[in-house]
Amino acid sequence: MLFSDVIGLDTIKSHLISSTQQGRIPHAQLFVGQGLLPIALAYAQAILCQHSENPQTCATMMSNLAHPDLHVVFPVATTEKIKSNPVSSLFMEEWREFVINNPYGNLFQWLQTLGIENKQGQIGVAESHEIIKKLSLKAYQGGYKVMIIWYAEKMNTEAANKILKILEEPPHKTVFLLLCEDQSMLLDTIISRCQLLEIPLLSEEQIAQALVQRLDCNYEVARDCARQANGNYNTALEHFQNLNQNHPFEAWTIQWIRTAFKAKGNPAVIHDLLVWSEQIATSSREVQKYFLEYCIEFFRQALLLNYEASSLVYLKTKLPGFDLKKFAPFVHGNNIIPIVEVLEEASYHIERNGNPKVIFSDLSFKLTRLLHQPMQPA
Repeated sequence: MLFSDVIGLDTIKSHLISSTQQGRIPHAQLFVGQGLLPIALAYAQAILCQHSENPQTCATMMSNLAHPDLHVVFPVATTEKIKSNPVSSLFMEEWREFVINNPYGNLFQWLQTLGIENKQGQIGVAESHEIIKKLSLKAYQGGYKVMIIWYAEKMNTEAANKILKILEEPPHKTVFLLLCEDQSMLLDTIISRCQLLEIPLLSEEQIAQALVQRLDCNYEVARDCARQANGNYNTALEHFQNLNQNHPFEAWTIQWIRTAFKAKGNPAVIHDLLVWSEQIATSSREVQKYFLEYCIEFFRQALLLNYEASSLVYLKTKLPGFDLKKFAPFVHGNNIIPIVEVLEEASYHIERNGNPKVIFSDLSFKLTRLLHQPMQPA
């Protein structure tokens, strides 16, 4: 992948190009942000191909993600095919196809590709042994070796501790690129050994233009998708692909809202809240986390509508009989912060393998109380 294939990030690209040309390449770098793989692959290609004896061959190998000195590690789990000790090298064929088709794809989409979206992919200690083994060998083309760790925050503690030494003192001309969305989930000992590079979100216009150019879609449609993306091209792409589909997240949210309104002064509705909780709990953990993210944005959009910032509201509900404008007054300055806090807390516990039935039951009761909280404290 070339830097020209990467959407936006002109300042970041200039920095990486300049440092590569000047030979100032830190041996361990931590990229933090969203949609990081394209910029990392472009950087890796610049490192590996700039001084190659045959740049064209090098570029061809990189375009196929098949350069012998490019090593990639990513979250995996057991599948029908790989029933024990899963490591990245066993899934390279699937991963190459996944990235070539959608370089901005996320972890959930990758797990869906493997048919294991109901599991939480991780980078285990067996992967650390593979990293050390691969990097102990000489570079195939005699130059640099690049190790990309995609979703580095998915390394478990044992795996992270195992690579500390090689991360701090790697073999000659070895470059680590750790890609991470949630820095708080990384060990401090990993972070301290890396040079941090924060990758900014994309602007709405950059995302819209990319959709127009890459999908040949109408600009107005592209702009609407970009507004919903929160700076993430992959999210905009998902919105575009789902334009004519009824997203279950909306139905789940509205079902809870209607049940919550019935619950006031009606203890019998507790059963309905438990049914709602059990319905969400039957989905995979990754789906549950995405649903909670959707809920946070849903409430934020209602808040903006309530405070007459309609120019910032992009959410358009499709479910018949539900009007976001009528719901908006129930989301205000006195309850929006605790609403977001309980949703983020639920996501935290889902991430850490908490019991989803208990988590969503507790969440449904808390949200119901918060929804009925008056705008001014009583």
